[in-house]
Amino acid sequence: MIPFFLLLSFGASLLASLSGGVIGSFVVIKRLANLCGSITHAVMGGMGLFLWLQKKQGIAWCHPILGAIAASLIAAWLIGWLHFRFRQRIDAILATIWSTGMSIGIIFLALTPGSGSDLTGFLLGNILWISSEDLLWLALLSFIILTLVACFYRPFLAVCFDEEQALLQKIPLKKIYFLLLALIALTNVLLIQIIGTILTIALLTLPATTANLFTNRLTTLMALSVLFSIAASIIGLAASYVFDWPPGATISLCAAALYLVSLILKKKILNFSRPYLAR
Repeated sequence: MIPFFLLLSFGASLLASLSGGVIGSFVVIKRLANLCGSITHAVMGGMGLFLWLQKKQGIAWCHPILGAIAASLIAAWLIGWLHFRFRQRIDAILATIWSTGMSIGIIFLALTPGSGSDLTGFLLGNILWISSEDLLWLALLSFIILTLVACFYRPFLAVCFDEEQALLQKIPLKKIYFLLLALIALTNVLLIQIIGTILTIALLTLPATTANLFTNRLTTLMALSVLFSIAASIIGLAASYVFDWPPGATISLCAAALYLVSLILKKKILNFSRPYLAR
């Protein structure tokens, strides 16, 4: 019989794969991987602050997930605002947000007694420690993300593929871009619960990059990305349980392995079909 905690972990993996696969497709198409990395590390600031408020100041409702949501949204919108308002280089903005968020998180974690295990969980993921309450939070986040994508699919499509056409269609480009940043931020929070801050960028980009080897159509890309993400999560989670490996790192490694295998298979298929196409 499968242990209950493992069932919770599988449920969390499925939720993360759904949102991560869909949003990851936008990230890959729009080439926002570095932006994702900046938001992911800035989240540490909110987590550290809320953990300090909860444990040191006794404010019970200050759950680290709430801090992560707040910090990720602030970081995402701050990146967009600085870019549009001051026309600063995006790489400089990302580096600033990245380092500032991490610094704030490290300071507050250092001020919080007994936060060593929490820090390890944030950095490396704690999918095997997922509780029923955590799963409900993840389900709510996933529902919000997927609902907003469904509602604004066409504006997102226009913004990702043809910004000039989006302007001609009178689509509010900046508002849609900020909404996309917000969804990326929420997905980062969801994935941090699964594989941690350090490895979130892998699960957000690798499945979509793998799917992009086989299609350029966005809906198909999303579907394949979700499937690759689910495969990496389930295989990685099972392997980590059997071999007693860190689950976050194992899931990330499986996602990388799927990408490499797909890359090799695609090349072999192309090499095999080239003589027939030449006839």
